[in-house]
Amino acid sequence: MSRISTRAAELSERLAQSAQAVCRHYLPAGRREGRYWMIGDVAGTPGRSLYVRLFETERGAIGNWVDAATGEHGDLVDLIRLNQRHGRLADTIDEAERFLSLPLSGSDDTNTGAAFAKPTRAGSPTAARRLFAASKPLTGSLAATYLRSRSITRVSDLPALRFHPRCYYRPNEDDTPGTAGAFPALIAAVTDSDGVQTGTHRTWLDPSSGMKAKVASPRRAMGNILGNAVRFGLADDVLIAGEGIETMLSLREVLPTMPMAAATSSAHLAAILFPPTLRRLYVARDRDAAGDAAFGILTDRAQVSGIELLSLMPDLADFNDDLRHHGACALGGRVRLQLHEQDRTRFTVNCG
Repeated sequence: MSRISTRAAELSERLAQSAQAVCRHYLPAGRREGRYWMIGDVAGTPGRSLYVRLFETERGAIGNWVDAATGEHGDLVDLIRLNQRHGRLADTIDEAERFLSLPLSGSDDTNTGAAFAKPTRAGSPTAARRLFAASKPLTGSLAATYLRSRSITRVSDLPALRFHPRCYYRPNEDDTPGTAGAFPALIAAVTDSDGVQTGTHRTWLDPSSGMKAKVASPRRAMGNILGNAVRFGLADDVLIAGEGIETMLSLREVLPTMPMAAATSSAHLAAILFPPTLRRLYVARDRDAAGDAAFGILTDRAQVSGIELLSLMPDLADFNDDLRHHGACALGGRVRLQLHEQDRTRFTVNCG
């Protein structure tokens, strides 16, 4: 290894000890969500396609990042190089050394190496499982009311979903002063393809209206999310995967026996792990650029794995919009036309 490459590797390790500070400095339009810093791209455009890992897990090291829209990935040295548009690695090394010479903000309690060496219990898979176990059944809860407000009525047989009456919420800089520290929440178990829980997803709710809470980040995940999903039914050879929980539950209204998986974001959808027996994957798409990018990445991954990939497209922005504005019968008819011929008879399409 050359001297300059060795220096870059050393700087990568040092930058990882201050990963969140690096993100705040070079990607200020992003925000921390759970164990990741989310942003649109390496240039710092607002969005959610690129995620930087802030905690080390078995899935990857601190500072590793992936852009689901482009497939780019790397460490924090790569991130700085692309962000600053350097043509030479030497320029990036000079920039990284300049950054590391700056005093770190005392208000950022996750910037020390010690903080990252031992991830906080609040974000661990164990904490995620404890939160799910401490939650209550969905039926009759405010979370069920919220889902019904989204025209989702099949809520009696959803073991992946629960309700917590007072779930801790950590306000961030985008929240208004005085934002409460806890709200009722729809709680979802994130599992791997074997059904082992690896994380928990939270959707905070307004106790007075039953709608999403008016906070900067009404949805957050904790634990190991990458590659995993909120699952409805056990997948064998056929599966529908999409981004949001509400999107997949909307399709479940008309395809109640079809296995489904909600990856919780476009970036996580692009990275979802395929069950070993999977032969056909439907992708429930959202009509936006991030959804298109995720589908493109899945197309390449499915081809390599020998999996048939089919697209399910909504009429409006997403399938929950279709369900709420057109009704279950219209949604069922539209989805049926997009299914493989074998699946039209294998999985009953309900009108509602």
